[in-house]
Amino acid sequence: MSHQMPSEDAPGPAPPARLNPALQESRKRYWRSNLKIMMVLLAVWAVAGLGCGVLFADALNLYSLGGYPLGFWFAQQGSIIVFVILILIYSLLLNRLDARHHAEIQRLKQSGREEQP
Repeated sequence: MSHQMPSEDAPGPAPPARLNPALQESRKRYWRSNLKIMMVLLAVWAVAGLGCGVLFADALNLYSLGGYPLGFWFAQQGSIIVFVILILIYSLLLNRLDARHHAEIQRLKQSGREEQP
């Protein structure tokens, strides 16, 4: 098996295009917002699933929901319901974030075209 260096003229993937600094900053803001949303929702899920279902179950068992102790209810059903609700919330928040990001990208592209001669 021979190891040859590809020639300069060999076909291959094109080098990545250099993005406009404003577009790069927009992408960074988008991912920071996305990560912030994920971290908050994961924290809520951890509190509901681990906190309410396991760690605070004894304190929550002093109350009941539908005839069952609240700590037991969270461990059996509540954390699953919270998880499904968090998926819905994540979907709605990301749809809003995507729309805002898309509008910002379009605005940046339009302003970039107007500046070019």
